[in-house]
Amino acid sequence: MARLEQKLVQKQTLTPQQILQASLLQLNSINLEARILEELETNPVLEPLDPDPAPETEEPREEDNPLDIPDDFEEYEPPNLYPQPKEQQDLPLPEQKDCIDSLLDQLNLFDLTEEERHLAEEILWNLDDRGYLAVDLELIADRYDLTVDDLVPILDVIHQLDPPGIGARDLRECLLIQLMEEQDTLAWQIVHDCYDDLVHKRYEAIQKKTNCTRDELAVALDRIAHLNPKPGEGLAQTRSDVIIPDLIVREQDGHWIIQNNDSGIPELRVNPDYIAMMEEQGETTGATKKYIKERIDSANWFIQAIRQRRQTMRNVMRVIIERQPEFFQGQIHRLRPMKLQDIADELGMDISTISRSTRGKYVDTPYGVFELKSFFTEGMTFSDGRTVSNHQIKQALKQLIEQEDKHHPWNDEQLVQELKKVGYPVARRTVAKYREQLGFPVARLRRQL
Repeated sequence: MARLEQKLVQKQTLTPQQILQASLLQLNSINLEARILEELETNPVLEPLDPDPAPETEEPREEDNPLDIPDDFEEYEPPNLYPQPKEQQDLPLPEQKDCIDSLLDQLNLFDLTEEERHLAEEILWNLDDRGYLAVDLELIADRYDLTVDDLVPILDVIHQLDPPGIGARDLRECLLIQLMEEQDTLAWQIVHDCYDDLVHKRYEAIQKKTNCTRDELAVALDRIAHLNPKPGEGLAQTRSDVIIPDLIVREQDGHWIIQNNDSGIPELRVNPDYIAMMEEQGETTGATKKYIKERIDSANWFIQAIRQRRQTMRNVMRVIIERQPEFFQGQIHRLRPMKLQDIADELGMDISTISRSTRGKYVDTPYGVFELKSFFTEGMTFSDGRTVSNHQIKQALKQLIEQEDKHHPWNDEQLVQELKKVGYPVARRTVAKYREQLGFPVARLRRQL
């Protein structure tokens, strides 16, 4: 990865502040509280803002304000922004550890530079709910003035994470990643060389191309059937059914008020005693002042990053409200098509920033608590000018299939006609795609005797 590292140093060097802001933005309120507790333990100049400070006349005891300067101070470096799992054993357990948290932890197992780590996180934050890369790799490369070839080694690292298949760009690649250790098998050969035949169930063509027997084909197909087509699903490890929203929105005098739900998150400040020590003349050594300055700078960066996180999340929520007026008028099933890129364009931010702001975050509205990502749905515009979200079309399709004659179920072409009757003139391939996403098989497999 030497070439990648060299280009990153030349083109875009990430500052510690940028990396810190990105790492805090991805946390929900519960995990942010744990991260703050960790920072309070590691930085002696950072402290919670005391609403009832002690009288100024009270002299602090020496043991209440220790300044433990490491013996190897000259080689001192700020704490790693991405601590190894061993260093986190004493932290409070978060209420929920989702797929992204697990994948980020696994990056610690690889010898990545800070820039390579940031690129790996950039890829992870652009995964969709299935675990697939949701944007073109070229788009990520363009942000850093790199080529796709420069990012391939980083993507290869992502492909080594667990569960297998994470970071794939399509279903074929997802299956091949899971079969990486079985390249000498018929299952691999079928996915690699006969994928189109596999998708269309042209089994005789597969037998002819691979020169296998019917029994061998059956074994290979069974192996493929047991692969996971959606490795990003089902990985949340919920420890509590209680959801703590990160944002609260309420209507007041015709306007929506957006608040960060920071009830469990303390306000922070730099301990004024250390600021005073920096201003003392003669009593504090140069080495001590240098150490204190390092810690004060780190504390200020941390405080600023938390403020920036709050502001970014409020800005994102504001645009969501503006773009989903029907929902916030109480019609919660009427979502307009909206993508992460729409929010990014309006706020002038990177799509990965919007992804970090919304993934795993919840908002408390007058109509209930909703995950922010639930407001995002693709859509299509019809010839009459109407724009309808995919969610609405899928709901209509789901209702049609559930209410069809089970002995004579509609095929995809018939479903196209039925959807057209209720105002959704969509193509047959769109119906097939949505039907599969909803978990319904083809008509002949839905038929009941």
